[in-house]
Amino acid sequence: MSMTKSYTPSLFEEETAKDTASARANLGTFQDSLRAAVHRWFTYPAGFSYKAVEEAFRLYSISKGMTVYDPFAGTGTTNISAKQKGIHSFGVEAHPFVQFVARTKIFWEFDLAALRRDIDELIDKMRSRFETTDVAGILVEDIFPELVCKCYSREKLARLYFCRETIASLPASPFRDFAKLALTNLLRRAADVATGWPYVAPQKPKTGSKANSNANILTMLRDLLYQMHSDLEEIRRTSLAGGRATLIHGDARKRQDVIESESIDLAFTSPPYLNNYDYADRTRLETYFWGEAATWGDITEKVRRRLIISATTQINRSDYDESCLFTEDLREAVPQVARELKEKVAELSKRRLTKGGKKSYDIMVAGYFNDMQLVIEETFRTLRRGSAFMLILGDSAPYGVYIPTDVYLGEIGKAAGFAGYEIEELRTRGGKWKNNPQRHDESLKECILTLRKD
Repeated sequence: MSMTKSYTPSLFEEETAKDTASARANLGTFQDSLRAAVHRWFTYPAGFSYKAVEEAFRLYSISKGMTVYDPFAGTGTTNISAKQKGIHSFGVEAHPFVQFVARTKIFWEFDLAALRRDIDELIDKMRSRFETTDVAGILVEDIFPELVCKCYSREKLARLYFCRETIASLPASPFRDFAKLALTNLLRRAADVATGWPYVAPQKPKTGSKANSNANILTMLRDLLYQMHSDLEEIRRTSLAGGRATLIHGDARKRQDVIESESIDLAFTSPPYLNNYDYADRTRLETYFWGEAATWGDITEKVRRRLIISATTQINRSDYDESCLFTEDLREAVPQVARELKEKVAELSKRRLTKGGKKSYDIMVAGYFNDMQLVIEETFRTLRRGSAFMLILGDSAPYGVYIPTDVYLGEIGKAAGFAGYEIEELRTRGGKWKNNPQRHDESLKECILTLRKD
């Protein structure tokens, strides 16, 4: 299948070859954001580099007073970058906890002197509670799911619980959200076991410099709150005024009436990759700790069912008619893509029966493109003429069946009304699995897909 060629310059046309290689290596990752004020308030490796957003603004001359849109806002990378430059933004995020993180990160309108006093008062209140309560007597096993209990010593988890309850007792306000996010950010740092992304490993104790068996929870929390306060000082000092950021807890597949048609100057996002990454499960430690879920079923009901399909854990095969997995809209809009996908899905249906896990990659692939067609059509509606929709993407090869996600989404974009598309490769991926006999031999990549609306 051919693709429409270049109508935009490279995202890195003005950088040196050395700098370009370095920048490309991190654009599809969260690495740059880990060191950036406000962006670092919550480590979310499903995110992408804020530098990619800034480069997109430069490339399309997006400046103060203009408006951008991110249909998969995640923890707010696009919206934070826009607000810094006085650019208005909209973001849609279906995951309720992740949307809370983004919403908290884009609120900068604190009285900073009062915020510092509120932080000190909160820490003093927690310290007083620790000193007057038998922390060791708290039955954390009756409060938290087993997974959470396995991540901390009983005393440490009891202290985290008191912190949680003290914050929860505050009146609803931006400060309560601010404090909740700080404690959330502390959870994996303070754990006694491996809690790196994407999996929590309660059976694997931390070692070396990562171990926190004797961590002072209150000191760690205070330091995080102070760092967040300092980040606000920095970002307000260096940002342009006037950028409004609107975070919507909603579904990017559906019409967002708050966003007017042809009102957006640039759409920029990184949608879920078609790689069986369970976004609902990745925040299980956090949602369990805050009591927002307690079981796998809770997470399915409250999160998984609201997300676009990109993981087999979202799929119950009995809910699908396997003879007709693609929507009529998709089949009619992009018949060639639909035919190719139908063949690949049929092959996946055969291969799954020979695999131990029998994962429903066939239904996952079909559902992903059904859903992404709706997202692309809704984004097209919001964009002004002459603007662009940029997506950081990864291709896929479930059970060794190669899916050129970028090309297929480009063709779906053309069918939705976009004039054409360009694909720019960022980096190869999947190398760390090359010696795993259960993995495929396909070479995968991350790229930027750009759709233009004439």
